[in-house]
Amino acid sequence: MAFVRVCSLEDLWEGEMASFEINGHEILLLCAEGGEIKAFQGSCPHQDIPLVEGKFDGKTLVCRAHQWVFDACTGTGINPADCRLASYPVKIEDNQIYVDTAN
Repeated sequence: MAFVRVCSLEDLWEGEMASFEINGHEILLLCAEGGEIKAFQGSCPHQDIPLVEGKFDGKTLVCRAHQWVFDACTGTGINPADCRLASYPVKIEDNQIYVDTAN
């Protein structure tokens, strides 16, 4: 695995999201309720709308275009239920957030 430093923990507070380009991938970082950092594909699987333009309440992520809803901890589709966001491994070291985009 090739983890890449993305940002500091201080840059992403609980209930916030931010988009980053890492190794040619658009990645969305979320700080879910409880402070867990998650990394998902940065665009909605429906029509490639940037998810960072949507709404995030700490538990769910909603795409702005067609209101697709995803679980912020798993990336699983809630509405519709037959979809899922690609997820990426995250590690925290010395208050820094690292993501691995290698498959």
